[in-house]
Amino acid sequence: MRLDVFVSMRLAPEYSRSQVARMIKAGLVTVNGTVARASSGVRTGDNIEVAAAPAGALDPSIYKEGDAPEIPVIFADDEIIVVNKPAGMTVHPAPGHPNGTLVDALLARFPELAAMAEPDGVLRPGIVHRLDKDTSGVMVVARTPFSRTALSRQFKDRSVRKTYLAIVKGKVARDHLTIERPVGRHPVERKRMSVRSHAPRDAVSHITVLARFDDVDAGTSLVRVKPDTGRMHQIRVHLASIGHPCLGDPLYGGKAASGGFFHRQALHALALSIAHPRSGKRLDFIAPLPTDFAEYLAQKSFAANTAEIQRWIELK
Repeated sequence: MRLDVFVSMRLAPEYSRSQVARMIKAGLVTVNGTVARASSGVRTGDNIEVAAAPAGALDPSIYKEGDAPEIPVIFADDEIIVVNKPAGMTVHPAPGHPNGTLVDALLARFPELAAMAEPDGVLRPGIVHRLDKDTSGVMVVARTPFSRTALSRQFKDRSVRKTYLAIVKGKVARDHLTIERPVGRHPVERKRMSVRSHAPRDAVSHITVLARFDDVDAGTSLVRVKPDTGRMHQIRVHLASIGHPCLGDPLYGGKAASGGFFHRQALHALALSIAHPRSGKRLDFIAPLPTDFAEYLAQKSFAANTAEIQRWIELK
């Protein structure tokens, strides 16, 4: 039997095969005292040892609540944490964004998450999905290895239900439409995604118009988006591809969509529905409208009370 298959069987369901593969690549798995490859064969009598991930890269003592950004927690139990990520916050450390991230905020409030470092020491404890830096809204974070695997499987199987709100340039003509355009890396500009990529992956977004507003230019629309897939920048790319980019999104809307009322893309992850990793019970979470959304709608004399927001989510 292959080493990665054997170790995955023994560590399931806390660790997936891809996580085990990273552990092996990081040299954390030895066979008879020797670091081995994932494809190495194992036989009866072999002594296989799995070392803990290096702890130095993720010392929870360096994250103090007074030093880290605050994060609104919508729900938390022994298995999951659900947060309302503000716009402007990167999910995890990356080049150019070494601190002030969602991970920093989580580790300051839930220091035990340090034990959830990826097997190769990567600073993504409990992160199973992401939102763009300037997209606000609801996110779920795994609190145990079991939940990390279970939630990752739900996202992979597309059983997670996601609802976004966007305020876009122009009045969208049709009340309902589905955009089925594969998305991949832009063929020239590597920081952008595109529906004209040379290596696209399938992407589907269902759009419902909730309101249309008059404006000095071509007007604007409040739309609900329910994506079937979770490609990078998918919603922003899809909306721009039909001529209705998010307000405040110069990357996909150009100068016409930048500036003005919104100083970031007008995109908010409103609701998330998952099956609880342990009980299997369906759980629904809503992230309240951010200030910029609420103020914009108020300017348009458009009510956005709790009942109305719930109706937006439940609309067919």
